[in-house]
Amino acid sequence: MIALSGLSGKTIAVFGLGKSGMATLEALRHSGATLLVGDDSADGRKKAEDAGFPTTDLTKADWTKIDSLILSPGIPHTLPEPHAVAALAKQHKVEIVGDVEYLFRAMPAPTYIGITGTNGKSTTTALIAHILTNAKRVNEVGGNLGIPTLSFKPLDKNGVYVIEMSSFQCELTPSAAFDVVVWLNITPDHIDRHGDIAGYVAAKKMLLRNANKKQVLVIGVDDLFSAAVADEAEKAGHWRVIRISSQTILENGISGVNATLYHNGGELFSISSAPTLPGAHNWQNAAAALAATNALTNNGGGVDIGTINKAIHSYPGLPHRQQLIRTIDGVRFINDSKATNADATSKALGCYDAIYWIAGGKAKDGGLNGLEAFMPRIKHAFLIGAAANDFAIWLNGKAPASISGTLEVAVYEAAKAARDAGDENAVVLLSPACASYDQFNNYEHRGEAFARFVNAL
Repeated sequence: MIALSGLSGKTIAVFGLGKSGMATLEALRHSGATLLVGDDSADGRKKAEDAGFPTTDLTKADWTKIDSLILSPGIPHTLPEPHAVAALAKQHKVEIVGDVEYLFRAMPAPTYIGITGTNGKSTTTALIAHILTNAKRVNEVGGNLGIPTLSFKPLDKNGVYVIEMSSFQCELTPSAAFDVVVWLNITPDHIDRHGDIAGYVAAKKMLLRNANKKQVLVIGVDDLFSAAVADEAEKAGHWRVIRISSQTILENGISGVNATLYHNGGELFSISSAPTLPGAHNWQNAAAALAATNALTNNGGGVDIGTINKAIHSYPGLPHRQQLIRTIDGVRFINDSKATNADATSKALGCYDAIYWIAGGKAKDGGLNGLEAFMPRIKHAFLIGAAANDFAIWLNGKAPASISGTLEVAVYEAAKAARDAGDENAVVLLSPACASYDQFNNYEHRGEAFARFVNAL
């Protein structure tokens, strides 16, 4: 736990009492600050009060006496409209920051690696931490990955904080000065919070605002938005830019092409036998992790290629990201619940040839658009949730589909169809291309339910 200190005489409001909010309160417990604590949820308020933090209605607080608002990243402070608490903070010129901001303020000595992008952030974050651990580099890993940063252990100048940064968190961390920024890719996402794709990219670029010439930017250049940011950063001269690609063997950069990693066009090693990193998207993740860890300058410099190779091949993977739950009579059951948009689902669809696909939930903008090329791989689609009818219309004439309604029914029907087909390459794949909030609390809840239903077969 990071113990925040030196805040005596300050009044700090904390709004949003999920994991990061509660960790923030614990970090502030002995800070000397006066705390004003709030949440829209009765459950959140009870959780705080049970932990010894009285709550209040922050819309009725005296904002002239508040020095800082620590806001949960999921709560809007700009678009589509600011939450009432955020609006009051803006009205009274109170800073609005997140928990990562307070980590930077409290712990300036360690090396910081920040990972952002639309897809692949969690895998790349965890893989970087795995490589560092294998290299015997002390590190703490979390952020958007699910571990609040203020629950980290304090590290000295030889330690490394590895932090997955969502676009929401990027906006709330004005002091961010990451030693290494990993920027994977950009596809449209969270448009309701950022207005348009330009606003989304602008939020991500906030990670680059405190640049100096000692910092490293590892950036994917396979999409036009990211390639433009790479050129912009290089032209500005404040970053050492390392380009990565999973489509092209770069003459100057790190590439992951056809399950092989390359440096400046020269072959390093194959990752075809790395069991938890299938597909081109994971080749990009591996290239990014290699580039980031090899580029470090602290505590003995970059991790050597041999150690990186061994770590990539021993990487255990993450739950809900193409996670193998079970194999029954040769049929693999894969949990890819983290795929909450079509672009993320495309990564999984590209990895298998005979797919019994479970899709649906609360649809994102664009629905399944962009997945047309993968339809020949779909043996049958089993549709669930609020998007089921719209997805059935989209799939008409592209792939066989039926509406299962619930995940439990879909698992049963997909398992039966795959078994009856007798295809040794058959995969039952939960890769919903949708948010989970119509039937589940979050994608983890959905993935856990999938595993439970599979294990009950």
